[in-house]
Amino acid sequence: MSDLRQPRPKTLPRPRTAAALALLALLAACTTVERPPEKKPVPETAFTAVSWEETGDADARGWSEALSAFRRSCRTIAANPAWAAPCRAADAADPAAAQTFFRTAFTPWRVEAPAGDALTDTGLMTGYYEPLLKGSRVKTGRFAHPIYGVPDDLLVIDLGEQHPELKGLRLRGRLEGRRVVPYDRRSAIQERGDMARWAIAWADDPVDVFFLQIQGSGRVELPDGSFMRVGYADQNGWKYRSISGWLVQHEGLKPSELSMQRIRAWAKAHPEKVKEALAQNPSFIFFEERSGDPALGPVGAQGVALTPGASVAVDPKRWRLGTPFIVATEQDRPALSFTRPVVAQDTGGAIKGVLRFDYFWGFGDEAGSAAGRQKSRVKAWVLVPAGLTPEDVIPAGARKVK
Repeated sequence: MSDLRQPRPKTLPRPRTAAALALLALLAACTTVERPPEKKPVPETAFTAVSWEETGDADARGWSEALSAFRRSCRTIAANPAWAAPCRAADAADPAAAQTFFRTAFTPWRVEAPAGDALTDTGLMTGYYEPLLKGSRVKTGRFAHPIYGVPDDLLVIDLGEQHPELKGLRLRGRLEGRRVVPYDRRSAIQERGDMARWAIAWADDPVDVFFLQIQGSGRVELPDGSFMRVGYADQNGWKYRSISGWLVQHEGLKPSELSMQRIRAWAKAHPEKVKEALAQNPSFIFFEERSGDPALGPVGAQGVALTPGASVAVDPKRWRLGTPFIVATEQDRPALSFTRPVVAQDTGGAIKGVLRFDYFWGFGDEAGSAAGRQKSRVKAWVLVPAGLTPEDVIPAGARKVK
């Protein structure tokens, strides 16, 4: 049987006590113990109740439009106890006294959001609109650029069904044998030869179709003069990426030039490069035909028709849809400034954060020109039902950013 005991180490001579103490003292004096830097606490979103005078002045029409928008939102939020009272009051309110309704039913709270290690009261507001495309329900020589419906091979996997902690998270993919793999990027979808069967319409301009995907909804004018309304149905699962960086790097555009109008002008001048430019964005939106009152805007993420000048898209992790705000915007180039009451009724892939809004301008070319020029600084006041606090009506994500 082998001996598994370890050999004893050699015994070192014991140093003299005085010398040992002197050595330890010297080492202590010359050695610095480095501690890891303390992590600064992440600041919480701050809310401060303020007077109505601090929110600035909005015109009477703005208040009336916001009341109409809020009434539509009440169709989905009135069952929530926090919103029951203001929704009842909105239903009975006189549109001519809309400002009085808001001032009576709500308290404005200034919003400050985390920015690095501090808080800021200034965020970003962009604009969007409902575009008009020229198209056909069938492919022709002129109308050759598809607007796709949801393809049958797109799988949507709801992770929350098996893992409750992942509620609201979905994966999108397709089958490859017995495996589920990520769905095709835009560049692959553009090259597929089997997609035509899922087209719900065909347009005359590929750039118009691309901007339709960015806006999320639009109208198609058909050859007989009638209109077809299309709206977001699903997405291929890839994150949206702007083509702006590619245009700056490869086409010499300046960052300050990157408005929707400038990108359209570049595309008209370089039709042979459009496909490559669009492929830089891997995200792809699929549409469905929608009905609805042509006098109203498209249906937003809340499930109600949007109101031009009174509806905004927000980050749903930060705000509950149906929440009203006062927003004050400022912009230098081109000059733009307004203060308006608005209601959160939509979402968008690029709308992330507490002080991040997308302002709905309406339908058609004029609205598109305004939306394409907007990239504004914005201050916001969330309107909280009287007697409540922001913590009573917003998701936890708006109160603390991890």
